[in-house]
Amino acid sequence: MPEQPQIGPDEYALLQRIGAGDTAAFEAFYKNYYPRLFRFILRMTRQPEAVEELIQETLLVVWEKPQGFNHESKISTWVFGIAYHKTLKAMAKSARRNNDVDIDDLTETIGDPTANPANNWENEDWLNYALATLPPDQRAVIELTFYHGLSYQDVARILDCPENTVKTRMFHARRKLQVFADAQEK
Repeated sequence: MPEQPQIGPDEYALLQRIGAGDTAAFEAFYKNYYPRLFRFILRMTRQPEAVEELIQETLLVVWEKPQGFNHESKISTWVFGIAYHKTLKAMAKSARRNNDVDIDDLTETIGDPTANPANNWENEDWLNYALATLPPDQRAVIELTFYHGLSYQDVARILDCPENTVKTRMFHARRKLQVFADAQEK
C-alpha cells in the first residue's frame, strides 16, 4: 500500500521560503519528509543506525541548496533522488569498511529464494525478509513505487536511469518476490 504523503503546506512555497533562510519553513519541510525518508532509507540500508545520519545529510542539501531543485520533477522526486544517492554511497562505504562482509556476497547469500527462511527469520514477516533479499536497485524500485506511490518516470529520475530500466528492475523484483511467496506456501 503506498504511503500517502502528508497533506501540509505547499512544498513549493516551503522551498522558496527555505531559500530565503526561513527556519520555520525548513522545520515544516523536515517534519513532512522525515517519516517518508526514514522508511525509504531503512528499507534500502537495513541498518537502523545509519538512517538518522542519512536523513540529516539529505535534508541538509535541501536546506543549503534549495535552488538545486530544477522544477523538472516533483519536489519529492528530487528529495528521494538525493536520499537514494547518499544511501548508495553510504552502503558502498560501509561495504568497503567491512571487508569481511561484501554487499554482493551478502545479497547472494540471503537472496536464495529457495532457502527456507523460516529457519532464520521465524519472527519476521516474510515480506520484509523477501524485500531484504533484493538487490538495492530493485528494492528501491519496489519501495518508491509501492510504498511512496511514485510513477516509473519519477523513479527513473530518482535512480538516474531510463524508465525501461525501472520496468526491468520491477519485473525482476516481482519475479523474485513471487518465487519467495511460492516457497512460503510450501
